[in-house]
Amino acid sequence: MEHADHLALLRPAVVPGGTWADLGSNTGAFTLALAELLRPAGTIWSVDRDARSLETQAARLRGLPAGMAARVLPLVGDFTRPLALPPLDGVVMANSLHFVRDPVPLLARLVALLRPGGRFVLVEYDADRGNHWVPHPISSERWPAVAAAAGLCDVREIGRRGSRFLNAIYSAVAVRPGKGVASRA
Repeated sequence: MEHADHLALLRPAVVPGGTWADLGSNTGAFTLALAELLRPAGTIWSVDRDARSLETQAARLRGLPAGMAARVLPLVGDFTRPLALPPLDGVVMANSLHFVRDPVPLLARLVALLRPGGRFVLVEYDADRGNHWVPHPISSERWPAVAAAAGLCDVREIGRRGSRFLNAIYSAVAVRPGKGVASRA
C-alpha cells in the first residue's frame, strides 16, 4: 500500500487536533498518515516495543514539511501491557491487533484510555483464518461483535483496499460511549 492508501483508510475517522495513540506503530506508515490528518494541533503517542522501528519512524517523520503535521511522541512499549498514556481522543491499531489471540480483554482496557466519544480505528485483514504472519485476523463481519464486547459502539466500516495477502484490508471506526453518543452496537 502507498501513503495515499493509508490516508484514505484513516481520513473518515480523523479530524484535525486531539491526542491519539498509534498502537503497534512499527516504522510508522499509519503514524505518518495520522500525523498529516491531525495537523499541527494534534499529538500522537506512537507505541511500539521495537526501539529501532521507532527510530526509523522518527527519520521518516522528519521528512514531512515543517509545521504541517502533528507532534509525534515515541514510546517504547508493548500495547498488550498497561501503558501510561493521557486520556485519548483516538486510538489507531493498524495491522497490530491480529497478533492478539483473545482481543476483547485487551480492547476493553484500551477503550478505558479513550475519552467519552473517543474513536477507535482498526485497520485489519478481512479474514477470520490467519497464517504465520497474521495469526489472528478479525474479519469485517466479526469486528462489530468484538468491538461491542469491548465496550465500543457505532461501529462502521470506513475504508477498504485490496491486498495480495488475505484478500483485503479494511478500516473501521467505533466510538467509546458518552458525550452524547448513543450506543447502537
